[in-house]
Amino acid sequence: MSKNVFLTLWLLTPLAIVVALGLAVDREAAKKSRERVAQARTAALLASASGQPAAEAAKAADAAPAAKMVRPESLEQGFVLVVKDAAGLASANSPIYLAGSHNGWDPSDRTQILTPRSDLRWQIVVPKLKSDAGLAFKFTRGNWDTCEVSETLADIDNRSLPMVDASKLAPGEKPIFEFVVPKWADQRPNSAARPDLDPYYTISATGTVRRVQVAGGGVPALRDVLVWLPPGYEDEANKDRRYPVLYLQDGQNIFMKMPTAPGEWGADETATKLIEAGKVEPMIIVAMPNSGRGRMSEYSPFPIVNDAAPRGREYVQWLTSEVMPRIDRAFRTKTGPANTAIGGSSLGAVIALYAAQSRSDVFGSVLAESLPLTNADGAVATYFSTQSAWPSRLFLGVGGKEFDTPEASKRLVIATQALEAAIKSKSASTKVTLAVDPAAEHNELAWSERFGRALEFLFAKP
Repeated sequence: MSKNVFLTLWLLTPLAIVVALGLAVDREAAKKSRERVAQARTAALLASASGQPAAEAAKAADAAPAAKMVRPESLEQGFVLVVKDAAGLASANSPIYLAGSHNGWDPSDRTQILTPRSDLRWQIVVPKLKSDAGLAFKFTRGNWDTCEVSETLADIDNRSLPMVDASKLAPGEKPIFEFVVPKWADQRPNSAARPDLDPYYTISATGTVRRVQVAGGGVPALRDVLVWLPPGYEDEANKDRRYPVLYLQDGQNIFMKMPTAPGEWGADETATKLIEAGKVEPMIIVAMPNSGRGRMSEYSPFPIVNDAAPRGREYVQWLTSEVMPRIDRAFRTKTGPANTAIGGSSLGAVIALYAAQSRSDVFGSVLAESLPLTNADGAVATYFSTQSAWPSRLFLGVGGKEFDTPEASKRLVIATQALEAAIKSKSASTKVTLAVDPAAEHNELAWSERFGRALEFLFAKP
């Protein structure tokens, strides 16, 4: 009996396999059928609204390629930005500029001027960016005093671009993005209030800030170096005391917020608090203003942003041979690398770290915030990771939201962590600390919040 059952089962096995395969095929066919029905229904609805025959719409839906959503920054053909100036203030003498993460937020980049169109709109064709990270940007009319604002004249968040369906673009076709600028910052009632245009404006800062006018630089300019003196500097009891020095780049936004800067570091308040609490050694802070339009060049020791000619080497030469000797003569500084630190954020961090590596006889410590290691296809990371000269102390700060996309921000954090690891493996004498703030963005608020940690690391009491 058991042999007969076994024989029967053996004979039925092929049939069972065929049935199972048939059911699987039927299920897959049913799935595809349901998808086609859904597409047909959608097409029919669209056809009903547009007057197109439902059968033709359904056929078009069947032939439509699958969507391929990509970031417009990654397209080889680039993209087009079109702007409607609702206020009507843009003109040939006051054109619209594109300022963003791709050009160091330069509000007057001559390569980023929009051109007027016959329909009273302005446009710019943006070629493929060197980095496919999300582009953050705003429109200006040549400086931050004429930056775009909301209808109520309030500041607006940085703009970004939506994803595009590459399957709907013809070969070489550039997607077009249209924007409306309702108003500009110079329409505000107090827009004429520019204290920095007056060479004798009052510096609103905690403590004493002195001016030292200097000329020259990586991109020659006349500028006032701002020198903050620590509590007790002018006391009779300290008349013979000397102090270590911290040189910070982008000096316009170190001690107070100017109309031309998006924020301030609050370095004076933070340093005062830590010094008076006895947590750090009193130091002099020298705020080095950038040269404005030439910022990208003088902070770039090698090609980093667009076509900005790298003039970083000339900037460091000017800083060490012209500016620092004047500071040493005018104030009671401690000299030598053990007493001299340099710092900055973004491109300012690049030139700060480059200065410490190329002039290790001058700078011994570095504060590098939001170091743009992923810029220029990773050229910044490649350069620094291959260097052998490192300062004795290095503070690295980075945020988890430096870019508009999580992917790009994550790449920057990973690159910064990799740099930290490379330094530790190459230089046992270098003390390096990395501060990663997951919620921090690429702005002065983030740098000011980490500044206290940086000072405690760089200027810890012996």
